[in-house]
Amino acid sequence: MEIHVLAVDYDGTLATDGFVDASTIAALERFRQSGRHILLVTGRIISQLTKVFSHLDLCNLVVADNGAVLYEPTTGESQRLAERPPAEFIAELARRGVPQLEIGDVIVATWEPHQETVLKTIHDMKLDLQIIFNKGAVMILPTSVNKATGLQAALNRLGLSHLNTVGIGDAENDQAFLRHCALSAAVDNAIEIVKQQVDFVTPGARGAGVVELIDRILTSHLPPKRDEGDKLPSPASVSS
Repeated sequence: MEIHVLAVDYDGTLATDGFVDASTIAALERFRQSGRHILLVTGRIISQLTKVFSHLDLCNLVVADNGAVLYEPTTGESQRLAERPPAEFIAELARRGVPQLEIGDVIVATWEPHQETVLKTIHDMKLDLQIIFNKGAVMILPTSVNKATGLQAALNRLGLSHLNTVGIGDAENDQAFLRHCALSAAVDNAIEIVKQQVDFVTPGARGAGVVELIDRILTSHLPPKRDEGDKLPSPASVSS
């Protein structure tokens, strides 16, 4: 299998406590110098990401807002891949007492245990929205938008294929894009369901695991793809 693309999650995968260490950045540089491409696939919004990761230029494209936004680091241009939930919905969540609402270009997010209020609001307002979970975060997006759809949009933009892509992640919301990759990996700190879904788990956690994966790709020592029968079915995201 020829690998042209690394698709990598940010928090808990590339980053530890929001920041990427020097050895991981050096590995990303080696990967780009090999002529390959890096796609960052994150639930974060761009305004957050630019504050914590000063090496976004190592990424050919960023898939932000959990698949709803494409961002080009070299130009600073972003493209919405879906429409943000209506302002009336956001106002109604606040009125119903949902705290800490985070609003991106498309994504609207809060935290558990407010998912029941969010779901009831979606139902009451008859909106075509879904909830995607991410280690306690409750992310609200248009139905059928996720990290896999965002990854495919990024690959289309670059003229590349998911059949030449390796993905690595750690949390619930990573399952969609990991299934879309030709080969999938989880860092050692990933939640158990993700470890059970991927082709292999790196011995290292977070950035160290990404470095191990990059070194495997550059030395052509990737493990074989796991038989689908050995993987557990992925639970569907909650939707209205």
